[in-house]
Amino acid sequence: MTPQERLDAHVREVVSWHFSEETGSPFWLDWARGAGWNPAKEVQCFEDLKRFPHFQDEWLRDEPNERWVPRAYQGRPYYVFETGGTTGMPKQRIGWNDHFYDYEEFSETLDDEFFPKGGNWLMLGPTGPRRLRLCIEHLAHVRGGVCYHVDLDPRWVKRLIADRDGASANKYKDHVVEQGATLLKNRKISCLFTTPKLLEALDEKLNVPDAGIKGVFCGGTQMTPQNVRFLVEEVLDNRAQFVPTYGNTLMGLACSRPLTSADNWSITYYAPQPRAVLRVVDPDDTDRTVGHGEWGRVELSTLTKEFFMPRFLERDEAVRREPWGRYEWDGVGEVRPFGALSTTTIEGVY
Repeated sequence: MTPQERLDAHVREVVSWHFSEETGSPFWLDWARGAGWNPAKEVQCFEDLKRFPHFQDEWLRDEPNERWVPRAYQGRPYYVFETGGTTGMPKQRIGWNDHFYDYEEFSETLDDEFFPKGGNWLMLGPTGPRRLRLCIEHLAHVRGGVCYHVDLDPRWVKRLIADRDGASANKYKDHVVEQGATLLKNRKISCLFTTPKLLEALDEKLNVPDAGIKGVFCGGTQMTPQNVRFLVEEVLDNRAQFVPTYGNTLMGLACSRPLTSADNWSITYYAPQPRAVLRVVDPDDTDRTVGHGEWGRVELSTLTKEFFMPRFLERDEAVRREPWGRYEWDGVGEVRPFGALSTTTIEGVY
């Protein structure tokens, strides 16, 4: 089967599951009754998802979580994960095992030389209700190590920045980074998860490779080529591997192809297709996928039995990139906040 045929088959299976009276969730079953058509029978390929409207943020804020439980999962306790660092009522996604699958799959892409099996991890990044905290710990366990954590609340950082209280924001960042530096000095740790800003701040406290770190798994909404080059060459001294990822609670984890100076340190990410699919669409005509090398808004469809989310417009824009290596589907490059050139976005610790 071609990648497209595999994706189409997966879409048919997942849509049939979510719109079946035996297995589907109350939200989607009610939606289909009001829509006047039967997705379980009429959706035959990925292209047919365009018949759905764009998935709305408010549905995950306003709908009780019980409405998203597939009938096949009724009676099973679930995790509740919240997205990002925004304040107010957060978007919530429920789940059972999707986050474990995402990170087990990601583990298979890591180089054992830089992320050694049995090596311990430090998770220096957003914790609390975000699924990332459990995911990094699971990743460490899958690879035979343990995980140390430092608490971090990105919502508090964003509030301080929005209030223009830069002094308090920096003080909080220093507080978090100092805890990470203390752990690195007193425990044997070889793998690190953090964000670009925290990695740079950590470098001010100690030399990261000298502290024993061999690989850095880094997540953030915006990493420019200049920023990536600085982290690889100046912060990590080309001695620890830098692995950026693009992920969130709604999608899971998109992997990047290896970074090279030949690519001018530009990052390209590939979604964990068919479980999640990224399109780069024309903001003014979202049915249209832009051409390779063109900018557009990122559209995400998440397609698992635990969670069905068609056509969600992310708050990001990117360049559509061609398939590469093991990734036989389109990637997204140069990811940045949507409208970054004309608006100001508070990214906080990311």
